[in-house]
Amino acid sequence: MQVIRDDRVLQVVRAPEIPDPVALAEALAGAGIRALELTFTTPGVLDCLREVADSGRGVVGAGTVLTAEQAEAAIDSGARFLVTPGLREAVAAVAVRRDIPVVMGAFTPSEVMRALDLGAAAIKIFPARALGPGYLKDLRGPFPDIDLIPSGGVNAGNAAEFLAHGAVAVTAGTDVVAPADVAAGRWSDIAARAASFVGSMK
Repeated sequence: MQVIRDDRVLQVVRAPEIPDPVALAEALAGAGIRALELTFTTPGVLDCLREVADSGRGVVGAGTVLTAEQAEAAIDSGARFLVTPGLREAVAAVAVRRDIPVVMGAFTPSEVMRALDLGAAAIKIFPARALGPGYLKDLRGPFPDIDLIPSGGVNAGNAAEFLAHGAVAVTAGTDVVAPADVAAGRWSDIAARAASFVGSMK
């Protein structure tokens, strides 16, 4: 979590395949994005998690974690954090028991409170595009000390605004890591877009 707070960004990767996850992690880390979220929507994600974890490149976590079994498997494969799209009590229970931070998806104030009750280390406000940066400012009223991380619709054009309105970090998506670039191994292109995204947050 400290890496995510320090960098103010984490990168979610949604791709049908990741032929070289270590090269991807290196490209992102070199551009200033050390936290990498690999999702269970990618076939073979556990192998990818293990490769990045073993390489020591950045901090790798598992995303779209829906079940306790997935949570256990991800942690066993080296995931340093878990991310859910919504409230998942079973996932939170595994994360708390194994002392791994979970960034739990929520949208409404009631969901935010429920995620906190379940032990979330941070709250993923998803989908962030629905109400935009101003919604983060509204949530900051009742939740001044909670780590809020918007996801979905965050890009280089609005990342700084999300941060200015109270986000502790933002989630970069396919604007930075396009599935086609991952499949083709265009690491320099990914690194350039990652650097541009990081630069836009200042």
